[in-house]
Amino acid sequence: MFYTVAWHTSLGIFVVGLLYKTTNWFRHKVGPDADGISTSRRISAAARGIVATVFSAKIGTLLKIFLMDVLLQRWLMKKDVLRWLAHICIYGGFMLLLLMHGLDKLVTAALFDNYYSTLNPFMFLRDLFGLVVIVGIGISLYRRLMSKAPRPKSTGVDYYAIIILAVIMISGVLLEGTKIVSHSRYQEMVDEYAGLDDPEELGALEAYWVDKFGVVSPNVKKPFDNQTLKEGKLLHEMSCADCHSRPQWGFIGYGAATVIRPVALSLDRADVQNLLWYLHFLACFLGLAYLPFSKFFHIFSTPAFLLVNAVVKEGESDPANVATRDAMQLDACTHCGDCTIRCSVAVAFNEIPNPNILPSEKLAAFKAFLGGKKPSAKRLTKIQEGSHICTDCHRCTDVCPIGINLEFLWSNLNRKLAQLGYPKPEAWAREAMGGDFNLTNFKEEPLSLTPVDKEFAGELTGSAQASTFSVCFGCQTCTNVCPVVESYENPKEVLGLLPHEIMHCLALKQKELAIGSNMLWDCVTCYMCQERCPQGVRVTDVLYELKNLALKHLKKKAA
Repeated sequence: MFYTVAWHTSLGIFVVGLLYKTTNWFRHKVGPDADGISTSRRISAAARGIVATVFSAKIGTLLKIFLMDVLLQRWLMKKDVLRWLAHICIYGGFMLLLLMHGLDKLVTAALFDNYYSTLNPFMFLRDLFGLVVIVGIGISLYRRLMSKAPRPKSTGVDYYAIIILAVIMISGVLLEGTKIVSHSRYQEMVDEYAGLDDPEELGALEAYWVDKFGVVSPNVKKPFDNQTLKEGKLLHEMSCADCHSRPQWGFIGYGAATVIRPVALSLDRADVQNLLWYLHFLACFLGLAYLPFSKFFHIFSTPAFLLVNAVVKEGESDPANVATRDAMQLDACTHCGDCTIRCSVAVAFNEIPNPNILPSEKLAAFKAFLGGKKPSAKRLTKIQEGSHICTDCHRCTDVCPIGINLEFLWSNLNRKLAQLGYPKPEAWAREAMGGDFNLTNFKEEPLSLTPVDKEFAGELTGSAQASTFSVCFGCQTCTNVCPVVESYENPKEVLGLLPHEIMHCLALKQKELAIGSNMLWDCVTCYMCQERCPQGVRVTDVLYELKNLALKHLKKKAA
């Protein structure tokens, strides 16, 4: 009764959660082109698109993506073979365990007429799949401990998912081990299936199970004579062999049984086996119910996005399907952290400990906005800071292993912030520096600072890289190769001070003027200026130290 109620409850929550999460793909409007497309139109367009794809040449593309990217995860193997191996072990092993063991009544029993969980190859495969998961977790832990690169922040959702997975695996191994050594479990089996009444026969069968199957008995002890074992074997083959293979095939559980054998009788009397059964299945049911709301939802969302992204193309497909694909990107993220590792401004996190600076964390903020959640003023400030410190360098999009267009998402997050009436930090900076900066009257009327802003005056005293401005001799190479400068017909009017002029201001100890330039906020961190400087000035590093100082000052002023 407990099993049936818990199973149907968890399955119901899982299905409802899955439906709710997938409906977000048709409700969330990420870009401006999606604003005029209704949910009903997107659902109908998706249905038409699926039918049209199945009955077209694109079905070959879908099958290829399903085999190479969904099952074999080629996209991950191209990035990092060790990480691919860990992911394949955890994902593949756990899914096989779920299908063969967790859903055995629905899947395995339907495929195999003579299925019993205590028979081979099912017993061996269950432990093999469990070992595969454990190996994957071990590889992941090794990579996390050995890697020094910035990684996504672990959240409560991450911890809950890991704890549930750990409880499922550990309780499953212990449950199998206690079953092997349990005398009460053995007695239940004999009473139900053996049909023996003769005390000598019962003793012989019990002796055989103690000797060959690892049962710890309070009645009989080793060693046993050959005749008793021979008789016990015969009775076993008549009564038990059809549904019980030797427990040694379940090598993980048998290993656990070996460890707990000295206390087996005490555990049996305390009915620990029954407690472990409840713990294991509750964890499994809780994990199933929680899956759509956890980080493991990408088990479904990532394959779905890979398949849709392979056939839905901008300018070719129905705009409704493009809007749906764009919304799917928010759930497709696997939280691998590649975008954070390659982010050009991730280093700012060391000075400004705001997780929303990191691309992998900003995604959660965007989803919260689209879901209609109104963040607190403090939370909103952090989201805005993380959003506008981004330089639109495109690196996060370039390195995303599954092809999420993160650059597109960030631009629309900025659009959402603007719709809510929140100005960009560069506007704050100009106001804090005494008004709009205008280069045309710079020489005639230098920018006046309010008392609170005089802390910006003087030399740039920060990192060793940023202090290299002192060797600049004004050759203008940095300005000449800058793609931002090149993109404007009159760059001085738009940007204020240009890169070489910012270096000149710093040499004149006019840091406050350098911070007034829009160039700090428009820099795309392509590093072309820094790579081509004949003096080795770390131009990009200088610009970002100035930008971080401006942000730091603005935060201090707002506090």
